[in-house]
Amino acid sequence: MKKTKALIGDAGATFVNAFTVTPLCCPSRSSILTGQYPHNHEVRNNSLSGNCSSLQWQKGPESTAFPFYLSKQKYQTFFAGKYLNQYGKKDGDVGYVPPGWDQWHALVGNSQYYNYTLSVNGKEEKHGDSYEKDYFTDLIDKHWLLRQPVNPMPDSSLTFLDSAYRKRWQTLLSVDDMVELLVKKLESIKELDNTYIFYTSDNGYHTGQFSLPIDKRQLYEFDIRVPLMVRGPGIKPNQTLQAPVLNIDLAPTILDISGVNLSSVNVDGQSFLSQMAPSLRNGTVRPVFLVEYTGEGHPTTDPACPKLGPGLSQCFPDCVCEDAFNNTYACVRTLNKDHDLQYCEFADSESFVEVYNLVSDPHQLENVWKKMDPTFLQAMNQQLIKLQSCQGDSCREINTGVNNHGWILFNCFSFRVLGLCMLAHCHTAMVYTGTLE
Repeated sequence: MKKTKALIGDAGATFVNAFTVTPLCCPSRSSILTGQYPHNHEVRNNSLSGNCSSLQWQKGPESTAFPFYLSKQKYQTFFAGKYLNQYGKKDGDVGYVPPGWDQWHALVGNSQYYNYTLSVNGKEEKHGDSYEKDYFTDLIDKHWLLRQPVNPMPDSSLTFLDSAYRKRWQTLLSVDDMVELLVKKLESIKELDNTYIFYTSDNGYHTGQFSLPIDKRQLYEFDIRVPLMVRGPGIKPNQTLQAPVLNIDLAPTILDISGVNLSSVNVDGQSFLSQMAPSLRNGTVRPVFLVEYTGEGHPTTDPACPKLGPGLSQCFPDCVCEDAFNNTYACVRTLNKDHDLQYCEFADSESFVEVYNLVSDPHQLENVWKKMDPTFLQAMNQQLIKLQSCQGDSCREINTGVNNHGWILFNCFSFRVLGLCMLAHCHTAMVYTGTLE
């Protein structure tokens, strides 16, 4: 992504510690839209029964997502690309346009490059398989689910993964080209210096790590870390920022830039405008945050893998499964200049716990849970309970301090919106243009 890095990151701020609060498309995109943790917007997975683009979502959190507030302020809004995985399939059909969008060009369903359907301002538009006309640039001591794959992986799996990895990078080249075209267009109409461009993703992805095939959903760094680069008025070029930023911070940041009073908006995240443009805003950074996921499974046994039993999903031909009902977890992630820790609890019959010190173990190879003092584990458990029940201000008020012994102690512009596009494999480019007041 050389063009994207040069045109956005080098021209503004690159956040090297950006995270999603849940590593799956629909819950994460719902967090981007609402600025809320999943336990508050209640989208659990990519299924309709998991509240993905359901009537409950449409009547609840979606009705007050950030586009709604921008529309109330009379800003022009535009959407193109992938929205929510179940959008247009059942509830609301393709005629449904979420509130706040003036121009709407959304993919029905998810992740198809050809033979797809768009909802264009509520009207169905079908596309075929012509590249020129139709190509859609959207383009150990661990939990039991990670103990199941064969290690080392067989050669057939490695060949498959190499091909999948190569194809994903090829797809991203189209995104890189699109970013270049967009920046050049803004420059040609003399709006580039008046535009905020956000480049990010709704989740990470793994291709073979821990012998898992290809997917996301796991608590590890490769699934929860996301890229984030921003350029725009007031943001100095070539900044590399270390403080943690979450996908739930995108909505409040966009609204902060637009001049919306954030105290009037129900969000769990916080604006990071002060980090990338301190001359425009004062603010604080968070040292601790929550990562949560609700596992997805099938009630019956997969006939191809009868030995595995029911409750699993996302299974590959060699009977390695990426998800299960009991792959339900919540994690406390602590990240500051001195400490880089992760504590996770699973909702399963084992009450399984994983703890990682990412300073000494950045690849999360050793679960140090059994080596930790019980007092530390109890403190982490209490912190997790607070985060799992937080809402609004209480999510931002939870702080952490770490003493010298390693113990964790807790106390508890007016501008015109040009557009928002969701692109290749959950990568997202958001573009805003206007003049700060």
